[in-house]
Amino acid sequence: MQRASNQPAERVTDSGVSSGIATAKRSETGPLRVVICGGGSGGLVLATALADKNGRNPNYAVTLVDPTATHVWKPLLHEFASGSADASFHEVAFIALARWHGFHFAQGPLEAIDREKREVLIGAAHDETGAELAPPRRLPYDVLVIAVGGVTNDFNIPGVRENAYFLDGAVDAERLHRRIVQACMRANHGLDAGVQHLDIAIVGGGATGVELAAELRATTRELLAYGLDNLDPEKFIRLKVINADPRLLLQLPERIASSVEEILHKLNVDVLNGQMVTEVTPGRIMTKSGESIASDITIWAAGVKAPGFLANIGGLETNRANQIVVTPTLQTTRDPNIFAIGDCAAAPWLGTDKLVPPRAQAAYQQARYLLKAIPRSAAGELLKPFSYNDLGSLVSLGGQSAVGTLMGLARGAGIRIEGFLAQMIYRWLYKRHQAALYGWWAVSLDSIGGWMRRVTRPQVKVH
Repeated sequence: MQRASNQPAERVTDSGVSSGIATAKRSETGPLRVVICGGGSGGLVLATALADKNGRNPNYAVTLVDPTATHVWKPLLHEFASGSADASFHEVAFIALARWHGFHFAQGPLEAIDREKREVLIGAAHDETGAELAPPRRLPYDVLVIAVGGVTNDFNIPGVRENAYFLDGAVDAERLHRRIVQACMRANHGLDAGVQHLDIAIVGGGATGVELAAELRATTRELLAYGLDNLDPEKFIRLKVINADPRLLLQLPERIASSVEEILHKLNVDVLNGQMVTEVTPGRIMTKSGESIASDITIWAAGVKAPGFLANIGGLETNRANQIVVTPTLQTTRDPNIFAIGDCAAAPWLGTDKLVPPRAQAAYQQARYLLKAIPRSAAGELLKPFSYNDLGSLVSLGGQSAVGTLMGLARGAGIRIEGFLAQMIYRWLYKRHQAALYGWWAVSLDSIGGWMRRVTRPQVKVH
């Protein structure tokens, strides 16, 4: 691999033609130092593939940075929150993955980028009690990949941060689940005098809000069957989805969104479309239309933005949503040695006037693209632009049901699927993600183990 030039990045056309070469600058000797900040769907897949299993790739020294110690697949968070899945069975330690695949893991938050010295500044890592696990560090890089994902967007609406639950990680999901279980326990034993209902309001009519509503209805029926004899599961828990948009699931065709809304009604979930929330207070949600909606537990799932600390980090160009602006080759506009992928990147969707949407499938595709682009950039080769292929969207509706489209929503050729088949494809997407980390043989054994756990454990998490 040759030493790259210091030329500034240039925009690459849709055809992949560029008048200059935006390449990664490597160190004088030794392997190319690749630092990946963020262990989500994109960052972790890239780290494991680029490092090669057991560290057999001597051309790269890969370091993965993440503030947490474990990885979970974010599309499972609504199942953790409802209790239909236990996070402890799906978490995997980054340090174990690093050992298996041959990359290094550095726990701590990304705090700054020193582009002149080509170093990232990592903050101290702490455990759940606040005790320090690792001090602040500076990590040198030749190539930096920012894949820190997104966080819930509260749109600066008063009271949301203080009075609503978010689903940004497994800790948030577990906290929400405990709150629901504890509320049911207290009501069952009459500890909350006069409480006849538990009102749960989910703000947001996208996939997260819809999936959580359906999953909560399915699992609370199971939960209340575990000895909570004084509660009627259909009457005690009242579920609402409050949606600012005119209909649910704008990313899906209207006919499918209408079908989903009918299913939610059958599950006794109220859907309030066209209701923009203006304030969240303890026990109440206020809307622009003047309505006051009762809500003992408010869950905010109304949008995603990049983390605030990314705004102008390292002098890089960012947009109003704190996303790092990148070229069609996923390189940042001000530094060709820095790439950004996933929810935190404002990447152009070639052939449209839109950005690549914040979806797990997009992060996965971008990671696979960088697996080839980083070596080519380091070798001084021209990079072809990243082309996002929309494979459709699936929405899980609890139990063994799902609905969605496959094969090309963007091209208008979506195929509608639903029911058991859709649920199986939804599950397969997770198995594919696991296979990228462990291999298909290990995933097969894990699936057998998962089936055995379901036979010997409660159907829902009851604590």
